[in-house]
Amino acid sequence: MTSGYKENSLKVFSLNSNRVLAEEIAEHIGVNLGKCTVSTFSDGEIQINPEESVRGCDVYVVQSTSYPVNNHIMELLIMIDALKRASADSITIVMPYYGYGRQDRKAQAREPITAKLVADLLETAGADRVVTLDLHAPQIQGFFDMPIDHLQGVPILSDYFKEKNLDDIVVVSPDHGGVTRARRMADRLKAPLGIIDKRRPRPNVAEVMNIIGNIDGKTAILIDDIIDTAGTITLAANALIDSGAKEVYACCTHPVLSYPAIERIQESSIKELVVTNTIKLPEEKKIDKIKELSVAPLIGEAIMRIHDLKSVSILFD
Repeated sequence: MTSGYKENSLKVFSLNSNRVLAEEIAEHIGVNLGKCTVSTFSDGEIQINPEESVRGCDVYVVQSTSYPVNNHIMELLIMIDALKRASADSITIVMPYYGYGRQDRKAQAREPITAKLVADLLETAGADRVVTLDLHAPQIQGFFDMPIDHLQGVPILSDYFKEKNLDDIVVVSPDHGGVTRARRMADRLKAPLGIIDKRRPRPNVAEVMNIIGNIDGKTAILIDDIIDTAGTITLAANALIDSGAKEVYACCTHPVLSYPAIERIQESSIKELVVTNTIKLPEEKKIDKIKELSVAPLIGEAIMRIHDLKSVSILFD
């Protein structure tokens, strides 16, 4: 491949979490993916070795901190240290999915704010900038004392549903916390907004209380940032059908899809679940109901704009 940038100017590396996405990003930019080995000692210690010079380069490391979360975070921290000691000019972390983002506040006494801890670890290791998508809470940006570009998945998901030409749409937030995200999609699709009034008695357990808005006879599109065990989204979908919705689609940016998510989605009223590839889906999770969209063009464009000292804000819309 012919590089779109000087070889000593911009380099993109991938660790183990999502190499396929990293390759798509590098192809969009017009560079070859940097050579790097990630290995482990017999006791589990991680060893990382960039196999090409990064001296004076602007380096972009693609790594979602998805399952196994702690391994992927440790890989990232070691890579940052390796690049810093190899005299990289700048180190930008491209983290499509920000692990520990749900631990963003003290909801109970003696709880940690682990999202802040991860931000501190990245800064201490030597990162200069972070590019990420759909943080669980936008205020996590304030946990960083370095530039952070917070890209949005809503335009990608909205464009997909526009092309489907669905009739009589209502966009539904599965809880009060996601109303802003759902409203952005509703505005793009020129559709009304609905809200599921939900309570969560304990983590990964949800109960629907009420449905706010008119959904009778409509095609409902549920939107969330993360789908983990799929309890919330499938409960919401079934409640919408029971309340008169014609059919239900669902979408999210980050398909964590921990057990028993796939089984729940298969058995639910969801006609199609649309996700992005911020997290690599293993083959056993690629079921017919799931449609995967790529965020590589969005991230690739962000990297080029950062490197060329252009505004990134145009990509937020």
